[in-house]
Amino acid sequence: MLDDIVISRAITEEYFREFLDSLESEVIIVGAGPAGLCAAYHLARSGLKVVVFERTLRPGGGVPGGGMMFNKIVVQEDSRPLLEDLGVGLKRYEANYYVASALELLGCLLVRSIKAGVRLFNCISVEDVLIYDKKVAGVVINWSAAQLAGLHVDPLTARSAFVVDATGHAAEVAEIVSRKSGGKLFTSTGKIIGEKPMWAEVGEKVLLDNTKEVYPHLYVCGMAANAVFGGPRMGPIFGGMLLSGQKVANLIINRLPKD
Repeated sequence: MLDDIVISRAITEEYFREFLDSLESEVIIVGAGPAGLCAAYHLARSGLKVVVFERTLRPGGGVPGGGMMFNKIVVQEDSRPLLEDLGVGLKRYEANYYVASALELLGCLLVRSIKAGVRLFNCISVEDVLIYDKKVAGVVINWSAAQLAGLHVDPLTARSAFVVDATGHAAEVAEIVSRKSGGKLFTSTGKIIGEKPMWAEVGEKVLLDNTKEVYPHLYVCGMAANAVFGGPRMGPIFGGMLLSGQKVANLIINRLPKD
């Protein structure tokens, strides 16, 4: 016999048990695209408590669409070990170019990160940040559905030692900090420079340089990094995104014991 109320209680109790336990963590990642998920996986694998907030129903950012809705992606040689570690199958196209299933990559990222201990909450938007003593100390969250409906609903907060902006082209967290904090970002202008037109070769090269701290205790990775620091977009080559996620994870891992 199945009881509908038991089913409802099980879902509600387990969700809110996990949610309440996630209001304080070591790292909050905003955005569950390839860079954000890769960062979450490497952070959690090192034993850190990691929470990811994703505003959409479906995590993955631009991965599932591949290139122009052809659900294949390209990665370069430097990122091949990362995909092999995740268990993603690769087909060599020619020297330095590998093709992979966009959907397989997303599936492997989700499974490996969740099994490593990542707490991923979809349908939750980050609409503001916590700044204590001139450092980013967490985020302000709300149901995405409330925002879409235009409902005036006060948000809640989640606190962490570090926050990672993995929101893609819009660099939403860095934009909020730039607009509301009164402080300067660690860019040449003190503000978001904005991404440049597509140029995969240059975009992939500068992405890792741009993956870094942009404001005290706020890091950027993936396309958010190039948007903030003025790098080109790269299109459907995703190796740099994964390497960027790995780099930001390592930066935070190396810093946490010292702070």
